[in-house]
Amino acid sequence: MEYKDYYKVLGVDKKASSQEIKKAYRKLAKKYHPDLNKGDEKSQEKFKEINEAYEVLGNEDKRKKYDMFGSNYNFQGGQNFDPNAYDFGGFGGFGGFGKNSGSYTYTTGGSGGGFSDFFNAFFSGGQGSGGGFSDIFGGFKGAGRKSQPRQRYDTDISVSLSDIYNGVEKRLGLMIGDKSVNLNLKVPKGILPGKKIKVKGEKFGVDGDIYVKINLVDVYNKLEDHNIIKKVELKPWEAYFGKSINVETISGERIKVKIPKNIKANQRIRIKDKGFVDMKGVKGDLYLEISIVNPTKLNEEQEKLYKQLYELSE
Repeated sequence: MEYKDYYKVLGVDKKASSQEIKKAYRKLAKKYHPDLNKGDEKSQEKFKEINEAYEVLGNEDKRKKYDMFGSNYNFQGGQNFDPNAYDFGGFGGFGGFGKNSGSYTYTTGGSGGGFSDFFNAFFSGGQGSGGGFSDIFGGFKGAGRKSQPRQRYDTDISVSLSDIYNGVEKRLGLMIGDKSVNLNLKVPKGILPGKKIKVKGEKFGVDGDIYVKINLVDVYNKLEDHNIIKKVELKPWEAYFGKSINVETISGERIKVKIPKNIKANQRIRIKDKGFVDMKGVKGDLYLEISIVNPTKLNEEQEKLYKQLYELSE
């Protein structure tokens, strides 16, 4: 199995800060987003690869484990890797390849596609709670004790803001011990990030329950409590003189918003009751967060005006 260099995927150094990693991810995710590259299978595969890399490097604990994992083996020329051949000290073995009957791995599918075999086989494993390393990369972990007949298995799934606002069905492929489980997971409308969906395992021949944690991964929006934060980019003169813009809300409604004169970067404009609505009907607001960006290219007349402004400011 070929080693995945997640730092190389995002184009960052191994010493990159979390902000540098996030910035690189956002840039690449925008470039290869399926909505902007419809019908382009290569872009879609690249987008999946980028998401997988950020799933690891964007999480402090997962990144630490990945760095430790990589440092224990010299991957050269994409050669195959056998996790059972190496000693990871106090962390125990990799679930899914050990002798524990409670070992498991998982893959996810749906609108975002699944993670690679590398991630699934080596970084989603675990073992029962009898001891050792139970959660090397955020995959399944047995939570029941031997004295308790019922087992609990935890995993997570990444969704967009639109997915949890409207509700969505995701394909979820699981490997619990030597049993392959495929289910269609219904993500309910209005569920909040961090919440877990409980799936009874009996119908799949699994002794226990499966808990799927909801992770929000969205390039264009942030969620603060029930409030949606949407970034709006303005040219310097637009920020100074103000302008009217059309904004699409999470519900698909298009509204006209007046940007006031002389607005500053990072200021927010509140649009009441246009935010997220949870399962209980609690409603948030939409906030437009201003980002002022310089034009990447100026025509001759624009450049002349910029120069005049520069000279007048001296």
